[in-house]
Amino acid sequence: MTTGVREEHRAALRALPRARWSRLPDALALLAILAGVAYRLGLLLHATPPTNSDEATMGLAALHIAQGREFPVWFYGQAYMGTLEAYLAAPLFALAGPSTLALRLPTLALYAVFVLLAWRLALRLTRDRGYALLVAALLAFGSDRIVKNQLIAGGGYPEMNAAGVALAVLAYDLAAGRPRRRLSRWAAWGFLAGLMVWVDPLVLPYVGAAGAVLVAFRWRELRGRAGALLGLGALVGAAPLLVDSLVSGRSPLAAVLAAGGAGQPAAWAERLHGALVLGPALGMGFCSPSRCAGWQLWWSAALPLLLLAAAVTAWRRLRASAGHGHRPAAGNGGDPRSGAAVADRRVGAALALALIGAAVLTLAVYVVSSASGRTPIESSRYLSCLLISVPVLLWPVWDAARRRSGRAGSARRVAAVGLLAAMLGTAAVATGGAVAAAPAHRAAEARHAHLVRTLRALDVRHVYGGYWTCNRLTFASRDDVLCAVVDDDLSPGHDRYRPNRLAVDAAPRVAWVAPEGSPLATRLDAHPDELTLHKLPGWRIYLPGP
Repeated sequence: MTTGVREEHRAALRALPRARWSRLPDALALLAILAGVAYRLGLLLHATPPTNSDEATMGLAALHIAQGREFPVWFYGQAYMGTLEAYLAAPLFALAGPSTLALRLPTLALYAVFVLLAWRLALRLTRDRGYALLVAALLAFGSDRIVKNQLIAGGGYPEMNAAGVALAVLAYDLAAGRPRRRLSRWAAWGFLAGLMVWVDPLVLPYVGAAGAVLVAFRWRELRGRAGALLGLGALVGAAPLLVDSLVSGRSPLAAVLAAGGAGQPAAWAERLHGALVLGPALGMGFCSPSRCAGWQLWWSAALPLLLLAAAVTAWRRLRASAGHGHRPAAGNGGDPRSGAAVADRRVGAALALALIGAAVLTLAVYVVSSASGRTPIESSRYLSCLLISVPVLLWPVWDAARRRSGRAGSARRVAAVGLLAAMLGTAAVATGGAVAAAPAHRAAEARHAHLVRTLRALDVRHVYGGYWTCNRLTFASRDDVLCAVVDDDLSPGHDRYRPNRLAVDAAPRVAWVAPEGSPLATRLDAHPDELTLHKLPGWRIYLPGP
């Protein structure tokens, strides 16, 4: 063996441990992703997060699709928010029958897609496998609000983040000029963008942000077949919305503005508190179930600083890469690989800026909406799309944590490490709160199942109940028990599926169902001579007649 060959052999042996260590962050990221999926699957098997009548409305739509009875474009009872989740669950209903678990399995798959693509996006933008691992680990946690957004099939939320980060990854690949399957990627980007226009407008700031990057870097390509395919894909994705609008003459935009509280009163102090104090900590997964302790609100104070730091970092990278872009290119004394790397950095910096801008716009729209002031706890779900920005939001902190230069650098490093530790620790505590609530949710679901069995045993097929009772009861009974909504004063309420109201009103024998201790139960208790009471754990059934 010659000396040169021996040296190459020794160098290869020395490189083996480094190669193994370089693959370790990827393996750990995969474990974090699998842990996040397994954690959420465990919650689903323990009836967590708890279901509700809105999710049951989507379940009824899926059941009707599986039976071939109806093919709804919109969430029943309104003219916005597409029924994609129902169409995803319908095949499972046809195979295994309707259930909340079958309804949520597609949303679990969408979470897996989201966290995997978020890890990939972080890796593309930073080329730092340790940072991509951090992003995957953070997104594996799941507070009560987070798992509700990601798993409850109530319309829009589970698919928005998966689609938003997919659009960002596709935009990066297309804008950076990656050569493989470009035409199919253009079509896919257009289809996903159109699909989100139909499904839920909350993600539109991120659709616009990714689209702006494509226009900025590939406007010439968009003038040809790429633009035609993108437009065709967008038309296909938004086809349900477009066809319904043409046929019915309804405007989904008007319905969205009405649902967002446009024109409804809410003090600006309440809006600012709900949107900028409670909202970020709740909506991004740092709070306990349905409440936020004072110490958990630190994230809401840190978020504006993180957005500013990420924007400044991305802007500097964009300026620096633009300066490098004026150096000689390949064929003129330049290195083609260096030119490609500079182009990648420019696109990555521009996309990072766009994602930060989308986050700021999302917060601004939420501030303007009166929902942030009227119902700040539940409405924090409107900020769920902020998770799409996580792959760029934490980079300045991570970059400061890994640097070791001088006394000032050491101080910044300690502060950055402390911030990352506080972030992971707070997310872990919030996740523990969601786990601790699971036994109570499972017990409540068992009580509801007992209610359904009792109604069947009493041969009750038509009932009146409150909004949060009706569609949940109808779905749990697989359409055996039809329910019409009444308000607490016994007047007709908001029925999302009108045929059920007509069937109940026409039935000769109708019972009443109310949660124990509810205002509706108190009102019905005042009619003992007209109704026969059956008491169940957590529920009351009132049969007609003494």
